[in-house]
Amino acid sequence: MGAGRRSQAERDDITVEIGYALLSACFLGGVVFAAVAGPTAVWTLPQAVERYVRATGAAVAGVLALIRVVHVLWRHEARRR
Repeated sequence: MGAGRRSQAERDDITVEIGYALLSACFLGGVVFAAVAGPTAVWTLPQAVERYVRATGAAVAGVLALIRVVHVLWRHEARRR
């Protein structure tokens, strides 16, 4: 990162960007989880299948949310330079 102290505006900027990254990651995770695990709420499936689909939905949503946070913050850092 850069040398020296950051101004208040720069600190506020990164704070807003982190908030945006986390909020958009939560939204993406929720949408992906609902899309993958949603059918278990509508259809009656065997319990083992329901657990597998929900676990898969949670894992995929978590990974995509993490990727979203990293992508937003990397893009912000590249734009800042």
